[in-house]
Amino acid sequence: MDNTLLEILACPSCKGSLVYLKVKQELVCKGCRLAYPVRDAIPVMLTEEARELAVDEEV
Repeated sequence: MDNTLLEILACPSCKGSLVYLKVKQELVCKGCRLAYPVRDAIPVMLTEEARELAVDEEV
């Protein structure tokens, strides 16, 4: 994931910053505890496509 793109992207729900998890291919919002998938190097920034992080899942 390009750092410039990561700086531009924001959580669609709370407009907060995102953390890229390369191993899981996800962009994570710590505030909302949502993980947005990255498919074929394209971030899917739809709340409907995001998964909620488990309580014990760390970011």
